Order: sequence, then structure tokens, then C-alpha cells
Amino acid sequence: MVEAAVPTLTFTLIFLLSHELKLAVLVSVAFAGLLLVIRLVQRSSPQFVLNSLIGIGLGAAFAWRAARGGGDATDQALAYFLPGLLYNAGYALVIGISIAVRWPVVGFMVGSVTGDPTAWHQDKAVVRLCSRLTWLLVLPCVLRVLVQAPIYLAGKNGWWDEDRAVAALGIAKIAMGWPLQLAALGAMVWLLSRNRTPVAPTA
Repeated sequence: MVEAAVPTLTFTLIFLLSHELKLAVLVSVAFAGLLLVIRLVQRSSPQFVLNSLIGIGLGAAFAWRAARGGGDATDQALAYFLPGLLYNAGYALVIGISIAVRWPVVGFMVGSVTGDPTAWHQDKAVVRLCSRLTWLLVLPCVLRVLVQAPIYLAGKNGWWDEDRAVAALGIAKIAMGWPLQLAALGAMVWLLSRNRTPVAPTA
């Protein structure tokens, strides 16, 4: 959670104080790099730091594209948050389609554990359970889009003060990141702990 939050928080604060996109990106990369060094020294997984660096890189690419298009510093900062918004929208769409066609993604996770990727689909009760679990998995992405897309559009179209929009997006990205994901995983565990998990095909 810290590895996901620190670079975003750093970028948002530096940009709001300086309105220098390059400085904000460089400082956030520096913090992520420091976290990466700590991980390597501890010989623990650097996966989440690397994910953070990839996110920063994509955000910076969108921001510099906005700069080449003539956008001012605040337009560039808004563009920095666009890749994450697009990712969540695309993820929610794909996972939502899997539920709609009754092949929920969680079912394939179950199949990977049992050794048969599609046998679970023969049991309607298991399909229903996997659909509910998949909804819980995708819900954080849906909420992020519902909250962050209006903020982005309001700042982009001048309906709201752009600096406030950048600050709100930074806060929303942190608050709706791992904390929301962990809440969804907790809900999945709660659903599975109700002792109603189907264990055999229904007649």
C-alpha cells in the first residue's frame, strides 16, 4: 500500500506546489527507486514497486503527449492520471463481460487450482458463486471509474478548478487503491466463509 501511495502522493504534492511536471515525475520516480532499493536489500519481491514505476512511466508518457499538444502544466498533470482511469475502465468492461456471458473470471482461477480449467462451469451453483466473487473483484475498478472520471472530465473541460481536480484525483487514487482492493478481497473471504460453497454438482 505504501509503495502504491508514495509515488502518487509525491507527484501530486510536488506538482501542486511547483506546477513543474518534470520535477514532479522525477521526484516520484526517485521515491519509487528508493523503495525498489529497499526491497532488493531486503531480498523481498519488488513486484509492487515495479508496478508503481510502470504506472509512473505511462502517466508521464500521457502527460508529455499533452505537452506536445499544447496543453498547459495542469492539462499535463490531468493527463498523468488518465492511464490509470483507462485501465480501470477496460478491466471493469472485460471482467463485466465475463460475468454477463456466465464465464466469470474467478471460475478460471478455481479451474487452475483443480487442474481442469472448465469443469466448474458444469455446476450452476458454482457458476453463481464465481459470478458473485467476480463482481466483488471488479467492484473497486467500477467505483474508481465512477468517482474519478467525473473529476477528470470536470478539470479537463473547465467545469472545476484544474488544480483542485488534480488534487482530488491524487487523493482519490490513493484512497481507492489498495485499501479498496483489500476491502473487496475481505468481502470475498467473508462470502466464502459462510459455509455455503458448493462442493458437488447439483442434480
